[in-house]
Amino acid sequence: MAHWRKILTDETTIVRTILFDGHVAGNLVSWVGSGERDIGYWLGREYWGKGIASEALKQFLEHVTERPLYAHVARHNIGSLRVLEKSGFQVHGEDQVEGIEEFIMKLD
Repeated sequence: MAHWRKILTDETTIVRTILFDGHVAGNLVSWVGSGERDIGYWLGREYWGKGIASEALKQFLEHVTERPLYAHVARHNIGSLRVLEKSGFQVHGEDQVEGIEEFIMKLD
């Protein structure tokens, strides 16, 4: 809850809940960090592989119109990488955070 309190008090943050069949399936969030607008999302495992994240991100990007947008995705997370690519994000760079290799994705 401390993490969410911090997120929700940041005026740059935009948060949306992902609903599927009347149930909370996950969330999407966008914030400004280091002068760049980033996005992230989380989807419960039971909702993976159904196109829910792709559709939710598509709708979110209609609301968050600031560009460029950035997202960080672990190199091994092929599903999330594919969700971002479907929405037009492209690999912009690479990073390593806490031992996890990740792609930096960008949407112009």
